[in-house]
Amino acid sequence: MPFFSVIIPTYNRDLFLNIAIRSVLEQTFSDYELIVVDDGSTDNTKKVVEKYRLKNLPKIKYIYQENKGPASSRNTGIKNAIGLYICFLDSDDRFRQNKLEITYDYIKRYPKYKIFHTEEIWYRNSKLLPQKKYHKKPSGFVFKDAVKRCSISISTVAIHRDIFGDIGLFDENLLACEDYDFWLRATSKYPVKLISHYLTIKEGGHPDQQSSKYEVMDRFRIYALKKILENNSLSKENYNYALEALIKKCNIVINGALKRKKYSEVYEYNILINRFKNV
Repeated sequence: MPFFSVIIPTYNRDLFLNIAIRSVLEQTFSDYELIVVDDGSTDNTKKVVEKYRLKNLPKIKYIYQENKGPASSRNTGIKNAIGLYICFLDSDDRFRQNKLEITYDYIKRYPKYKIFHTEEIWYRNSKLLPQKKYHKKPSGFVFKDAVKRCSISISTVAIHRDIFGDIGLFDENLLACEDYDFWLRATSKYPVKLISHYLTIKEGGHPDQQSSKYEVMDRFRIYALKKILENNSLSKENYNYALEALIKKCNIVINGALKRKKYSEVYEYNILINRFKNV
């Protein structure tokens, strides 16, 4: 059993994928497996992976599936992983060379934690992006942060495999924001340890990113908040945090619907707000 399973879900990103795979294979820590889940690519993805597999068998697994979206791809990787800790790497991101080594050290130093994440460096169109206080990574019991935004980047994490058995996998009904939904469930039950090193490099700004395909991402987040509020597992404090976020995001959708004269949507989301406010 390897210590880490690194899962790269990918779809038609052969140029980026080459860099992502190499960043894993060049790690200073070697006790890992790499699983590439090809979500129905029609480009040269398979050839890119096979080039590395010929030199690194049996360290690399390649799994092809029909296109089902990022949640399904991650779940396929989890189901085929045998590592103690699961790491994810989006195919347009990359690890720094000592990412797994430093993460392993933190896991051994903080055995009470089962979820770890790191700082990250952002680039857009090859330019370094500054990060503001708003983007500060949280540590500890961070549900309050998780409801406001997706404050834990999926490409920075290491998650003990037991977590998925407890709270479930990624919700495949979500075409986007599946990580937001997952972090609501995870942080409502488990603390998170921040590794205070910049160990993941993220590339943004290209048109095929999932987040760029949906004008109203808040609809997906509302779905996730509704789920967690219905779960009846939240503390009173966390329930109020989730309700506050739900109301805020519903009002964004309501204002947009009013401008488009979609009054049935206005009614629908007002009903949703009142349903949970009156609990």
